[in-house]
Amino acid sequence: MECTQLVDLIFFMGQSNMAGRGDAALAPAVTPGMGFEYRAVTDPAHLHPLAEPFGVNENDPAGVNEPGMKTGSMVSAFVNACTAQTGIAVVGVSCAKGGSAIAEWLPGTPYFEDAVRRARRARQFLAENGYTIRHSAMVWCQGCTDGDLHTLKAVYKLNTDRVIHEFMIDAGLETCFLIQIGNQRDEPELYVPIQQAQEELAAACEDIVMVSRRFKTFAAKGLMKDRFHYLQPAYNAVGAEAGQLIPHARPHR
Repeated sequence: MECTQLVDLIFFMGQSNMAGRGDAALAPAVTPGMGFEYRAVTDPAHLHPLAEPFGVNENDPAGVNEPGMKTGSMVSAFVNACTAQTGIAVVGVSCAKGGSAIAEWLPGTPYFEDAVRRARRARQFLAENGYTIRHSAMVWCQGCTDGDLHTLKAVYKLNTDRVIHEFMIDAGLETCFLIQIGNQRDEPELYVPIQQAQEELAAACEDIVMVSRRFKTFAAKGLMKDRFHYLQPAYNAVGAEAGQLIPHARPHR
């Protein structure tokens, strides 16, 4: 399989709207040679052309595990938009778990430790197979469950700051690209404190960059499939918006 030796390494993490609850058949095909999935769990010795449903089989019973739940995500649209501007292939790693609260991602938890394992395997594979990592980053979208749980804004902000920065250190990342959660369809004010916490984190931290706020616009457009999740065109739109911004957000470390 041909692949440019210079790549950007990106970890796609969070809960169900990062994992993807859309329809893979309606997602864009990734430009050939520009997007690859590193399957740290199921096939750590190879890269695969990135396609939807991204990460569908990357289930670790000791960590992030949701068999059959990933049905179509924002990742393919994200990769197309990003690589169209950079000309650098993306190697993507999936580590997203539907229904996960921020407390379940804290350092030392199974999800966090699984993510670190995946990161270390990815780096080792790329190093051993002649790839040079140009930039490395995480794309994070999480918080709906904390809205449902009425997690206090200050607690959510503190814990999210800790998860992001400790993972970035352990995984050797430069930047976290943050995708803001949307609104609960039937109770549109429920997630506002979480959205505010995300805005405050992005404003306070140079290495946390908000790259999309569009999820909260989709209920009015009929693009929600239930109270929490979106139709594939919504995932495509958020992925494209976020991916377009990535090349213009300079890494800080």
